[in-house]
Amino acid sequence: MSALSVAVIATHGFSPFHFSVPCIIFGQAMPEAGLFDLHICAEHPGVVHSDIGVSINVGEGLEALDSADIVVVPFWNHPESKPSEALLASLVAAWQRGADVVGLCLGTYVLAYAGLLDHRRAATHWEFERDFTRRFPAVHLDSNALYTHDDRLITSAGTAAGIDCCLYIVRKHYGSTLANRVARRMVTPPYREGGQAQYIERSVPETTRDNKINELLDYLRRNLDKSHDLDSLAGLVSMSRRTFTRHFIKATGVSVGEWLNAERLHRSQELLESTDHSVETVAELSGFQSPVSFRQRFRSRFDISPSEWRRAFRGTRTER
Repeated sequence: MSALSVAVIATHGFSPFHFSVPCIIFGQAMPEAGLFDLHICAEHPGVVHSDIGVSINVGEGLEALDSADIVVVPFWNHPESKPSEALLASLVAAWQRGADVVGLCLGTYVLAYAGLLDHRRAATHWEFERDFTRRFPAVHLDSNALYTHDDRLITSAGTAAGIDCCLYIVRKHYGSTLANRVARRMVTPPYREGGQAQYIERSVPETTRDNKINELLDYLRRNLDKSHDLDSLAGLVSMSRRTFTRHFIKATGVSVGEWLNAERLHRSQELLESTDHSVETVAELSGFQSPVSFRQRFRSRFDISPSEWRRAFRGTRTER
């Protein structure tokens, strides 16, 4: 399987932070070689100055876009100015050829100036919402989204949302396992999906300050597929039912039932993303009493069906 070619475009006045995000995620943060082939390019190769005086020497021109699978505009320092026709034409040609075209933060302006976002959903920094909608009334700006994906056009909100967006792209192509490994290397949350409620990370703690409860949590994670009741669990930690209930809520902030439900849903997500098990088998392995109750709880929590989750986060490629 060949590596995906990523072209990151440096423009004059670029933001070093925004520019470094795709370079790190598709480059240094990759846990293994051969997944992405990173190219830094500019309309005019040579020295390109940032908005804080830092400069980079770029060796490739816009011809790098001709064969790129993913094209990233990490920033645009001049929202009021239309980019050159050469840059806009190259972006349009890349998208028409089948590439993903990405605008991080104010890089969304460049995609909008190219006309690529007309009648499509997009995101950008919230401070520029009024300006953006005034300039591009045909674009459906989602001011609540961390990032959006509409017909191979991917845009993000400001600053740190670029990290979420690039991790989403890794996840889209190679699945959640690789994206999570990259996130761990960067010491950042694995995903904050597009501002949508169904994608919020689990809120239950993995460990507490109570060692007895920690041991019980480890036991429960190893036995999520089994049924549990308060009396048996209290016996495992040598407490009365009432004392155990009080200790558990104090340590975790939630009841035993709430904790188990959250962990079982999290386990089901992992199984949906990393195995070919049927939804019925996923429900059983995750500890739900029936596929029906599993589907109901999953949709209630994430506002999406288990099958839809699998299609969204399985990734079109598999990790090596």
